[in-house]
Amino acid sequence: MGQEVLKTSIDKIEQMKSHYHAYLEKTPQGAVFRAKTPNAVITAYRSGKVLFQGSQPEKESTQWKNESSTVEPKKAKPSSGIDTAIFQKNHIGSDESGTGDYFGPITVAAVFSTKEQQAQLKQLGVEDSKHLKDDMIHQIAQKIIKLPISYTILKLGNEKYNLLQKKGWSQGKMKAMLHHHAIDKLIKKLDREVYDGIVIDQFCEPAVYKRYLQSEALKLHEKTTFITKAESYSINVAAASILARARFVTAMDNLSEEAGIILPKGASSKVDRAAANYIKTHGEEQLGHVAKLHFANTKKAKKLI
Repeated sequence: MGQEVLKTSIDKIEQMKSHYHAYLEKTPQGAVFRAKTPNAVITAYRSGKVLFQGSQPEKESTQWKNESSTVEPKKAKPSSGIDTAIFQKNHIGSDESGTGDYFGPITVAAVFSTKEQQAQLKQLGVEDSKHLKDDMIHQIAQKIIKLPISYTILKLGNEKYNLLQKKGWSQGKMKAMLHHHAIDKLIKKLDREVYDGIVIDQFCEPAVYKRYLQSEALKLHEKTTFITKAESYSINVAAASILARARFVTAMDNLSEEAGIILPKGASSKVDRAAANYIKTHGEEQLGHVAKLHFANTKKAKKLI
């Protein structure tokens, strides 16, 4: 389980409570609120301390970092049951982007490279995409795709996302299906090329991931390893995170151009204002073309009109 700690003002904590109102749980003693999202459990205390714990706490804390004083990350370690040797072998790695963003799609990438090719990826400066600015991500992504490695990238657009969500699909299930299909397509590309295993950046418990697949009559690929913060250990997952993020950023640029306004990343109050502006310009019925409608930002945007 990963963890991040943020120190902020009580006013900001109240904003966060409003943002997570759809995910609120019973408040512990001494806390202002507790919320449970697909990425993390967020607990905010009256002292100004906000604790993010879960499979991907950074995907929740990132949107609040610029408006808060400090963030203290705690790096996850591979659990004792994981064969860490897989990270240096010929393996497939997958990661996603856009899950915590109100605007834009979810993108998932899967990358396969041999042990020798992994050295080339490192030379390109491949690392966790969350540590890189978007312009650098784009530059590195262009270099990655020029290498003789195999990869797949899938995008779940907002309209399909909202349709699935109305059908009862959780975001976790959507991500699981995207990862599965990206990996499946990549394996088919590899044909008979041998891979030693698959590493997925863990966003839910493996048993839950398997249940998502079983609900659609699918099975987990053999030799699959789940690990939180996998991009810190697998260069192929790091490369996948960059390709997924690059595709997400490109999609956001295209959506902003179509909308005629800048659609911000994340899910902050700035996003609320942009959503309200979009509704005024294009009408509420078009909002599902660019946004994940079940996010709390939708209600907050309507209040600004």
